Amino acid sequence: MLSIKHFIYDLLIEKGLSESTAEYLNMLALLLALLIIAFIVDFITKRILWKFFSSIAKRTKTNFDDILIANKLPKNIAHIIPLLILIEFVPQVFSDFETAENIIKKTLEVITIILTLRIISSFLNSIKDYLKTLSRYKDKPIDSYIQVFMIFAWLLGIFSIFAIVTGVSFTTFAATLGAASAVILLIFKDTILGFVASIQVSINDMVRIGDWITFEKYGADGDVTEINLATVKVQNWDKTITTIPTYALISDSFKNWRGMMSSGGRRIKRSVIIKTSTINFLTEADIERFKKIELVSDYLENSSKIIETHNSDNNIDKSILINGRNLTNFGVFRKYLQTYIENHSAINKDMTLMVRQLESTPQGIPMEIYAFSSDQRWQNYEYIMGDIFDHVLASVKYFDLQIYELAVTTAD
Repeated sequence: MLSIKHFIYDLLIEKGLSESTAEYLNMLALLLALLIIAFIVDFITKRILWKFFSSIAKRTKTNFDDILIANKLPKNIAHIIPLLILIEFVPQVFSDFETAENIIKKTLEVITIILTLRIISSFLNSIKDYLKTLSRYKDKPIDSYIQVFMIFAWLLGIFSIFAIVTGVSFTTFAATLGAASAVILLIFKDTILGFVASIQVSINDMVRIGDWITFEKYGADGDVTEINLATVKVQNWDKTITTIPTYALISDSFKNWRGMMSSGGRRIKRSVIIKTSTINFLTEADIERFKKIELVSDYLENSSKIIETHNSDNNIDKSILINGRNLTNFGVFRKYLQTYIENHSAINKDMTLMVRQLESTPQGIPMEIYAFSSDQRWQNYEYIMGDIFDHVLASVKYFDLQIYELAVTTAD
């Protein structure tokens, strides 16, 4: 380079150019030649590294090397050699221009830091993408940890760049920032809170990617699609996206449906209100009529004998229906629903299953079905519950009962 430099300079002087003009033209010619060489080396290096990584990716079973290529790690590494060439020869190109040489040298140092950060980012993103392909890491907040590493890396990079540009040593610059730590903490408050929250969420296994959560404060009701340092993304059932601050998961209350999803059943808890005026004791004629309903036929047969024996043994006067023990249409209906639910193919029989009478209200007596559907998928769950209550609403009249309906009067 030195010989070429002097050759071009001497040639320009021989052509009758002034020393100043010869120096500028010499510098431009050398700079152009250096940039062309760096570009060619960069192109060749990228091709070589690309083919090298691609050949390895084809021969190996793991997909990690494919992910490295997808995240452009070979391309970023290829920039190192031309950058080293520039760092080596730029001082010679600008040897006659001290101010420009200092500026270019600092620029190349800054580019070196940025390139290093890009290589680190490509590698960490490759690790993140690879871990997400493994089943045991799919539901872990990997994004949060990668972001934390990159934040520290970028902070160090930015501090180094400022130190290079200002000419202040890195240690002096870091000490100055230490004195302003309170301001830094204030600026990065959300990031720090998010980092702490990410660790707690992961350690306590509060939320995983794929969990169904309900967060009323933020209007979120759907599946968690992403957990990173600052936010948690939830895809709601209407396909909208709700973004929740990560630290809100430990500072506010939310509902995670994972327990229900892993339990083998989804709860059905719904009631109908029976009009109190329609609840009556059953006469023998009523019992005979209800025996035609198959699900309560055996129950009525056995219960009738037990009640009849009890009343007979105790000389109960049955001329008045209220005396002694009696069956009611409400009780028989409750038994009918219990048997119906127990025989329903979509109900999980290994979980809590009951039909119960709730506390009376001004409108009537609520009859509640409490059970768990075997299918937890929302659409199927709604179908199962709708099918059950279609039957409930249609069967009430067969027991001489009525469901409360609010009467609405309109003015003429």
